[in-house]
Amino acid sequence: MIFLLLSILFSTGLFVIFKYFGIYKIDVLKAIFVNYIVAFSMGFLLAERKIPISEIYLQPWFSGALVLGLLFISVFFVMAITAQKNGVSVTSIAGKMSVVVPVFFGILLYNESVTFLKIIGILIALLAVYLSSVKKEKRESNGTLFFPILLFLGSGAIDTLLKYIQVTHVDDRDISIFSGSLFGIAAVFGFTILTFKYLKKKEAFGWKNILAGVVLGVPNYYSIIFLIKALQNKNFESSTLFTINNVAIVIVSTLVGIFMFKETFSLQNKIGVFLAIIGILLVSIA
Repeated sequence: MIFLLLSILFSTGLFVIFKYFGIYKIDVLKAIFVNYIVAFSMGFLLAERKIPISEIYLQPWFSGALVLGLLFISVFFVMAITAQKNGVSVTSIAGKMSVVVPVFFGILLYNESVTFLKIIGILIALLAVYLSSVKKEKRESNGTLFFPILLFLGSGAIDTLLKYIQVTHVDDRDISIFSGSLFGIAAVFGFTILTFKYLKKKEAFGWKNILAGVVLGVPNYYSIIFLIKALQNKNFESSTLFTINNVAIVIVSTLVGIFMFKETFSLQNKIGVFLAIIGILLVSIA
């Protein structure tokens, strides 16, 4: 339980950091790249079992890490495009409601329990995510559903694949180095993109972007580490854990937005938070 709570707290910390990125005009792509370098370094430095970088490709989980690393950076770009074309609310909802993907595969692949109470709890949780995420925006969405659907599937695929690789290929001693490898692979893809952007428009990297990336990298690393450790708990089914994790992040992020950033929330946002608590309780009991 402690690992799940820590994963929720560190994931919410990412929300707070991204808020400050907007305030201090941080170049998000550059900061994300540095963040991946930091998280990659931590993974190898803190690993219980040392594996030479030259031998990483020999590990049974490497092909999965390669796919996940590509998904990390791809979903980030899809998220940015969705926000531009469809608005922030649609982006938030599509990303958070993707929890249904790992829940579905948890039941399908691992024969996890399906009870009436659990189904009701998950449905209430999904409604809660929608109500707490939707915001009134100044401009109307002018995009198609293609990018929100892509974001929904991509975010869900990350959680699903992470669980599958953790169950089938990752030794308990290799969690840190596996996580570090994910970020390292994502950093390679990020570097490639930054190189192409630099060739088109030469501009300085900027010390504040480097500092922002370092600040982001530490909680990002631990959010993945603690999520994987929580998934190792045999007392928690993944369908239950992912529901609680995602919905709890919505609740805590909403409260942080209210008390720390003085954000205004409508009645339906508040109802969403209330329903989220009910949903978590029902899924936990089930």
